Amino acid sequence: MTSEQVTPKLINLDMRGQVCPACLLVAMDALNRHRDALNNGLETLCIKTDNREATTTIPTTARSMGYPATVTRIDSFYQISIGRFITESRE
Repeated sequence: MTSEQVTPKLINLDMRGQVCPACLLVAMDALNRHRDALNNGLETLCIKTDNREATTTIPTTARSMGYPATVTRIDSFYQISIGRFITESRE
């Protein structure tokens, strides 16, 4: 019997142009609404932001809730990825 690996569904939030605390509040709402799927590895939250403060507040909050989080710089914005299949790193 082989175990099937599930590819997590991506939940994309584009918050470019938004400032904190709005970014954090939207991210926390998504984390709470998708809690079960995120915990079971069925979904991964991907947040695009150009707000530097959000690259600290969102991953810190996600980690305090027990989720691994990564921050990646992509051209003129950052991508914050949160979910069970994320290999944690910090920028």
